[in-house]
Amino acid sequence: MNTWAAISTWRMSYDGLQAASQQLNDRVSAGDAVEKLINTVEDYPLYKSVGYGGLPNEEGVVQVDAAFMDGDTLAQGAVAALENVKHAVSVARRLSQNKTNSFLVGPGATKFAMQAGFEMTNMLTTAAKASWQDRRKSTPNIDLKPYDGHDTVGAIILDQAGSMAAATSTSGLFMKKSGRTGDSPLSGSGFYVDSEIGGAAATGLGEDIMKGCLSYEIVRQMAEGKSPQAACDATLYHFIAKLKKRSGQTGAISLIALNKQGAWGVATNVEFPFCVATAEGGAQIYFAQPGQAGVTPIKAVSSAWFDEYEKQNGISLD
Repeated sequence: MNTWAAISTWRMSYDGLQAASQQLNDRVSAGDAVEKLINTVEDYPLYKSVGYGGLPNEEGVVQVDAAFMDGDTLAQGAVAALENVKHAVSVARRLSQNKTNSFLVGPGATKFAMQAGFEMTNMLTTAAKASWQDRRKSTPNIDLKPYDGHDTVGAIILDQAGSMAAATSTSGLFMKKSGRTGDSPLSGSGFYVDSEIGGAAATGLGEDIMKGCLSYEIVRQMAEGKSPQAACDATLYHFIAKLKKRSGQTGAISLIALNKQGAWGVATNVEFPFCVATAEGGAQIYFAQPGQAGVTPIKAVSSAWFDEYEKQNGISLD
């Protein structure tokens, strides 16, 4: 192959996508490129749901979850409730080299990272601590309600050799219980990739996403011949209808997918910006909205949308 493609969740992944795109142009592997993309997001303290600067749990501790999967070998590594490590996805990728003990949680994950030589960092920034203190004051009772902002950065990449990789990283729900883990590090739920077919990743309320193994279902449907878009639409809207029938409600769920030819798809039940880059078209931010009749409306964002996003989030594209 002489082409490549990448897709990632949320506007916050755009800078990482551009960095990964340069690597893919230089024939870097999908695994290296997806790690670079996620690391870029983990580094930036203004992104409050991922890595350094991520919002803490109810005890004021930043615990992060991450995963990595190699689409050629199906090797996977994951961490949950990892503390004091900025690049959680890099720890997950290192764990994917293990035949056993490839998914570690809590103190075990942190101990592994320390012994493997990963830099230990105080992950609680001044701004995140202030947000936590304000939340504690405004919610003095014991039953703290988690903030509904819980965006995961997830990405799937196809490189010029035809190999694929997927990865996720998140600090999870603000004010979550210590040790709470969502879908992001769970194979088949938060991510899945097979270089012979394609890959998918999810972002949203992990407790609902886990009920459907949605990322694996998308890949399964692509293996049966569906396009990434058709697989995303069919998977999400069928699942949402089932959840609403069974429990009366569903949380936010957004899904991205990429197949081995470089075609991509997205489905969502909330307003959802995401990023795509290809060898032919460069990097672009798109905006998806909940679909009517099972079809997701998607459009490239305008300069006005950029301006409004920056104004609301205090983030520059530079």
